[in-house]
Amino acid sequence: MAWFHLAVGLLFSLVSVVCRVNGIGANWGTQATHPLPPDTVVRLLKQNGFQKVKLFDADYDALRSLGRSGIEVMVGIPNDMLASFASSVKAAEKWVAKNVSTHISSSNVNIRYVAVGNEPFLETYNGSFLRTTFPALQNVQSALIKAGLSNQVKVTVPLNADVYESSNGLPSGGDFRADIHDLMLAIVKFLSDNGAPFTVNIYPFISLYTEASFPVEYAFFDGNASPLADGKATYYNMFDANYDTLVWALQKNGFENLPIIVGEIGWPTDGDRNANLNYALRFNQGFMSHILGGKGTPMRAGPIDAYLFSLIDEDAKSIDPGNFERHWGIFTFDGRPKYPLNVGTTNSGSLVPAQNVHYLEKKWCVMKPSASLDDPQVALSVSYACGLADCTSLGYGTSCSNLNGRGNISYAFNSYYQRHNQLDSACKFPNLSMITKNDPTVGGCRFEIMIQPYYGGAQRKFVGCLQKPLSFAAVLVLFLLTSL
Repeated sequence: MAWFHLAVGLLFSLVSVVCRVNGIGANWGTQATHPLPPDTVVRLLKQNGFQKVKLFDADYDALRSLGRSGIEVMVGIPNDMLASFASSVKAAEKWVAKNVSTHISSSNVNIRYVAVGNEPFLETYNGSFLRTTFPALQNVQSALIKAGLSNQVKVTVPLNADVYESSNGLPSGGDFRADIHDLMLAIVKFLSDNGAPFTVNIYPFISLYTEASFPVEYAFFDGNASPLADGKATYYNMFDANYDTLVWALQKNGFENLPIIVGEIGWPTDGDRNANLNYALRFNQGFMSHILGGKGTPMRAGPIDAYLFSLIDEDAKSIDPGNFERHWGIFTFDGRPKYPLNVGTTNSGSLVPAQNVHYLEKKWCVMKPSASLDDPQVALSVSYACGLADCTSLGYGTSCSNLNGRGNISYAFNSYYQRHNQLDSACKFPNLSMITKNDPTVGGCRFEIMIQPYYGGAQRKFVGCLQKPLSFAAVLVLFLLTSL
């Protein structure tokens, strides 16, 4: 049972489909160089029957576009704002007034939750937010009370599953992590006192990624894994076992009835040998079928409230946790469904693509046929391109692992070229590159054409891409060249 203990103890997310009484939900992240316009994303949500959405910040354009949509919103406060809110209730009041009250009153945005921080107690953060999360939570709640919104809008803290652990490798051994036990009880009591839910992110994929001995079948919902017996309960998948470890932790500490939201759950499609379309469809469809029945888990019967992670790929996310971080979406960056997922809300039984997406011209930047693989500029140029673009689809077990050396180089050049809005100057790798109108896509390895940049309102964070690179990036893809 060591693998289960590791699954609980090592689960961390990087940086949803639901079946609750009132519909399904998804995480909408905006860390993209060329995001879809928010109005397009809201239409995508509605056409696919998502009735809830979770945001990671208070993006003005996203919230404005959600106005009068009827979609239930969880708006987020990033971790880097926790210290300010912890030290000043005035700062919390100002934020609530600007990002909650105004959108509710002027745009009729259906904000139901404020997520204070995002997985602030991850062990990899080394305690950076231990002293600020709870005071920030208290001050945001005070701000909601002052604004007269505390009955309508509830606070919560999305936490990683590593905040609890099992003493015996079974769900029944669940309790909160020893080093934060008292803090967790204080937060749980505060949530309970204010009628707020406990939000947890559960990722079977991360267990598979971090622990080589993790049983693959246990990550899925097919019932093919060896069952885990825990008293009268039997577990056939990791999700149920992990969820019930939290249920046991809450029950042992006197909060057995506290509502639970699964804030993030999903499977990436690229960037690792286990991150692929087949596994992603198998996991997400299995999860949907599992929760649509409304049976719950062995320890907690009833519908499960969850948000799929995530709606759309984000090519500007940090890849420190792994190259798969940019590939969690059930839709590609331009709103194309990756696989025929049935979330039970469309007439076709599959996902509906984004409408009226506008692309740049059909042209690509590739390696010149006359260029030599032995050119000393190749390694520097590929490293430079990948450091300022996205080469996470290259490498062992990825969607582009079928490329040869020239194909790898062309992919890197094109990624840089597209990210920089197809500027002629972005395809000027010395004596190595050229622009072509012949699609270089090979099999399942797509050489993308970027969508037109979205500039939006004055408060947008991303407005297309940098027009020119600032410096040489660290060497990220020398592995591409070892096969040349």
